[in-house]
Parts: sequence; C-alpha cells; structure tokens
Amino acid sequence: MDRLLQFIAANPLLVGATLLMAIAVIATELQLRARMLLEVSTAEAVRMINRGATVVDIRDKARFEAGHVVDAVLMAPADLAKGEEGRIKKKRGIVVICESGNQSYRVVKALRAAGFDGAFSLKGGIGSWQRDNQLLVTGQR
Repeated sequence: MDRLLQFIAANPLLVGATLLMAIAVIATELQLRARMLLEVSTAEAVRMINRGATVVDIRDKARFEAGHVVDAVLMAPADLAKGEEGRIKKKRGIVVICESGNQSYRVVKALRAAGFDGAFSLKGGIGSWQRDNQLLVTGQR
C-alpha cells in the first residue's frame, strides 16, 4: 500500500489523467446503454410495424419521396416540437426513422418526455433498413 501511495505522490499527472480517462469511459458506456433502451433494430421495428406501430419519417421531403417505409408518415422534427404529435397516437407504438439514427434518437427522447412511452428510434436509420433488405416505396404517400 505504501508503494501505491508513493507512486501516486510521484506521478500526480499520470494518476489524474488515468482517473479522467476512467470517468470518460464510464460516462460513454452509460450513454450507450441509455441509448439502447430507446432504439430498435430493423427486425424489432418490423415486428412493431406488424403489430400496428406508426412509422414516422423525419427526413426531408425529397429523401422521403426517394424511398420510405410503407405507410410511413412524413413529419418534420420541428413539427413534433410544436405539438404536431397529435397526428400520432400516444397509446400506439411509434418507430421514428431518419437518415442515420442520430436525429431520430433525439426526437424519441423528446417524444418520451412528452408521454409517448412506445416511441423508439430505428437504430442506424434508413441505411440499416436498406442494408437489411427491407422494402422501400417511392413517391409521396
């Protein structure tokens, strides 16, 4: 124990940097675990959709028209923030889709705070949907 204390006393910068790195790793891990609770994989999203979940696509109109999930609702994140969530039902499951999964994650956090407990972000966004060979339709709904 004395040797450890001597090492700490002799190397305060090294010990401090090690502690900061450990705190950063723990904080990152906690963030990733919290995010996992709000995201679903493509397979889980398909199961939710088959059970009647609403798909909300928050990409811009041009990208939506280029290819979107069947029966998806195009809704801008700003509209959700303004209270347009009345177009979706609180009691139903909701799958929010964006390009990469990052923006939809932020939207889902806001929806959860507003009482939409069944809201989830598609992990990896529309890109993961395509990589998993899921159907996309084109044009406006």
